Amino acid sequence: MTKPLNIKDLKARAEGVSALLKELSHPNRLLIACALTEGEMNVSELEAEIEVPQPHLSRDLARLRDAKLVKARRESKNVYYSLADDRLSNLIDALCDAFGPKPITKPKVRKI
Repeated sequence: MTKPLNIKDLKARAEGVSALLKELSHPNRLLIACALTEGEMNVSELEAEIEVPQPHLSRDLARLRDAKLVKARRESKNVYYSLADDRLSNLIDALCDAFGPKPITKPKVRKI
């Protein structure tokens, strides 16, 4: 059961939530966040997964890093990215559930 919405609590956090949503409002950044819900990935893996050219991907990863939405971990020559916060993962999962592709169902056949 969910708690009732408390507007006063929401008002105190609205600016931060709005900033988060602005960062995710670009399709590439949203795709990066969606891919990272599956786990840590390096730039090559992200590039293959979401089919965004590397220069664009690097730019958007830098923006997400600056906004503290993703974190980076260096291992040898590779940098691995992951979501910085479980709340972001929950938000992305909710967006995917709400707006993701629906399974194709066979039409029901009515018997006469």
